[in-house]
This record gives sequence, C-alpha cells and structure tokens, in this order.
Amino acid sequence: MEGLTKIEDLGKPRVVIVGGGFGGLALAKALADAPVQVVLIDKQNYHAFQPLLYQVATAGLDADSIVSPFRKILSEQENFYFRLAEVKSIDATAQVVETTIGLLRFDYLVLATGATSNYFGDKEMERNSISLKSVSDAIELRNTLLSNFEQALQIGDVEQLNSLLDFVIVGGGPTGVEMAGALSELRAHVFPRDYRELDFKEMDIHLIQSGPVLLKGMSAEASAKSLEYLKDLGVQVWLDNRVTSYDGYTVTLKSGDKLITRTLIWAAGVTGAPVAGLDPAALLRSNRYQVDEFNRVAGYSSIFAIGDIAQMATPTYPEGHPQVAQPAIQQGETLGANIKRAIAGQPMQPFVYDDKGAMATIGRHRAVADIQLFNKQYHLTGWLGWLTWSFIHVLALVSFRNRLAVFLTWAWNYVTQDKGMRYIIGKTKSRLKEREVEEKAIV
Repeated sequence: MEGLTKIEDLGKPRVVIVGGGFGGLALAKALADAPVQVVLIDKQNYHAFQPLLYQVATAGLDADSIVSPFRKILSEQENFYFRLAEVKSIDATAQVVETTIGLLRFDYLVLATGATSNYFGDKEMERNSISLKSVSDAIELRNTLLSNFEQALQIGDVEQLNSLLDFVIVGGGPTGVEMAGALSELRAHVFPRDYRELDFKEMDIHLIQSGPVLLKGMSAEASAKSLEYLKDLGVQVWLDNRVTSYDGYTVTLKSGDKLITRTLIWAAGVTGAPVAGLDPAALLRSNRYQVDEFNRVAGYSSIFAIGDIAQMATPTYPEGHPQVAQPAIQQGETLGANIKRAIAGQPMQPFVYDDKGAMATIGRHRAVADIQLFNKQYHLTGWLGWLTWSFIHVLALVSFRNRLAVFLTWAWNYVTQDKGMRYIIGKTKSRLKEREVEEKAIV
C-alpha cells in the first residue's frame, strides 16, 4: 500500500495504540508476551506522570523526574515499536490510520488519546488562562509564576503589583486543591526568602469551585477536611461560584465579584480528545467514545478505546468511569488479556473496575485519602494521609530512576522546606507590556 510508514511487517496481528498515557502504556506492557506486533504512536516520545505535574509547576520537582522515554520503558519488549507522530484520521474500512509520518495498517486499533482541558466554548478563557495537562503546561506555569515576582520588584502601582502577586485557580478537584496547597507553601516558606523586598501578605490565592464541595467524588469527610486545610493555609475558597469571564487581567465571578490577576490556572474539567474518521454516532456529548463492556467502540469490532477517551456505561458508573489513572490502567491490562484471548479464539471477558480509592494532598502533613481495602473504605487525613499519598505516588512512577529522583527531592524539600527548581527556562504565559512596566516602575 502506497504511503505506508516504514515499519517491518512481522506477519503477526498488529496492535496499533494511539497515545502513551496510563492506559496505552499498560496495554503495551500487557501484550509483551502476546503473538502480536505492538506499535505505539504518540506526539511525545515519553510517558509523563500527570498527577505530579502541579509539583513541576510549583518548583517542587524537575520535569525530568516525572517523565520517562517509551523506548527506555519498553526496551526489553521485543514485539514493541514506537513512532513519534500524530494521528490525523482513521479509515476503519481499510484498517489504516493516517499519521503525520504516513499510513499505518492495523489489525487491532486502540485509542488511548486521553482528554484535554474543557473551556466550555469560552475562547477568551482558553486564550488567557493556563491549563495543567502536559509537561510543557507545567513548565510554562512555573516560568510565569517566577517571572511575575521578578517583575513585581519593579512595580510601584498597588493594583498592578497585586495583579502579579495574586493567583486564581478555577476548579476544586484534585488538581485545583493540590495547586492551591502548593502555592500557599511557596508563599509561606520560599518566596519570602527569595523576594525579600515584597510583602507576601499581599499575595492572595483564590480557589473557585462551581459546586458546593471540594473534591467531588471523594467522601464527605475528605471534602470537608480539604476545605479546612485550605482555609488554615490562607487560601480564599469560593464555593457555589464560577468564573464568567477572564480577559487576562480581570476575573469576573457569577456572584458579581471581580478579582485582579495576571495568572488564572484552569483546572475546571476535561473533555475527550477524539480522532477524525470514525462514525460520529460513536462519539458522545462528552467527546468520549461509547464503548461496550470489552472497550470496543460502538459500531466496530476491531477498534477499541480505553481510559479518559472511553465512556463505558455501567449501573455503578452510568456516565462512564472516572477520568483518572486507575480506570485507564485497568482497562489497558484487561484489553491486553482480551486481545490475547481473541487471537486464541477464546471469548473476551468484560471489564470490571476495581476502585482502589482516591487521594489528594494539600501541602506538608496535610492530605486526604479514601482507601478501598478488603471491601472496606478507610478515610485517612493529616500526617497519615500525607504519608500514604507520598508512598503510593512514588511507587506508581514508571521507572526506578524516577522513583529515586522523586524520593530524594521530596526528602530534601521536607528537611529544608525549600523547593529548588526555581528557574525560568522557556516561555511565559503573560507579562506586562514594556510600556506598562516603564510607567509603573519605581525610579
């Protein structure tokens, strides 16, 4: 076939996986001993541990500590091939995907493209805010945060100064709560040493949540405790409120209140990242593919979707499973076993989600965790919750090098109450215009 990518045809069924997030990586590993050729396509050449992106954004970890190249992770898997590319469209009839490096034939196609930030159609918000879905987002946010304080040293106007020192976080889920806690720790322990000329009593951290509770989906105990922790840290939490507009400077809330900030962090929801070419009827309003109990995309026998991009309706999860790491990993592992069964002529087994719980940290010695263990749920808070969160996140990293790097960095940060990755490399999101700086600078 003309235009095919240069990948050796082994004469075995070819499983093409689009996306190397938690689900895609788990599936590739699950097929290590299968009589198939595994081809992973991703627009990055590495797997990123997304739950710790906020730590990169707040200078707690280096980006290198939470990423690992696919070729290194799966270097000993002989049936594995990787290609750095983006998928442009799918031809289900010809069983071919069109990528930026050519066409790629498949016997089984698995979409693990994940999700992207959902701005609910607000283009101005999308243009002016910073999301936290990728390593580049985290680095950009860290650069912006530090650049703000560098500029603040030269500003005399009170309003302009506050616009650089204040932060607004939209979304009270784990990302928003953890980001607010990390910023409050920087405000208390790090920034006053770095920027002695600034008064950090003027640094306000606002967390906006559209619903009545934080950490929706976790237990009532976890929601209440996280709110208590954030208030103790001096974070201003706005419940039952939402942002109606943001022009890069002024945040307008549904309540009519207005906040001034140069940095709005968007953590208010996600939407699926589908690929062109499949029947539109298979794509639900959530931008997730409708899949059956075997993760097959509706209307297709050899095309599957797993993780955030898949919506499998069950009695327990009528709107699909939570868009977090565990469902994606478990779906990847189950689908790997099912593909091996299908090749062997055996019936596939339906996916059943084993909910292991959820957790979030709100700074030093402050965390909440709902742990499912032996069919019982345990609610951990405070020091024990924080220790549990730290232990599980270190173990969940994909390589020993990453685990060691994160453990040593966290140990150093704990002892010194310092976050050493405070450097500006790359672009920032928003800066005052040079003319504004000149007008407002202290001479």
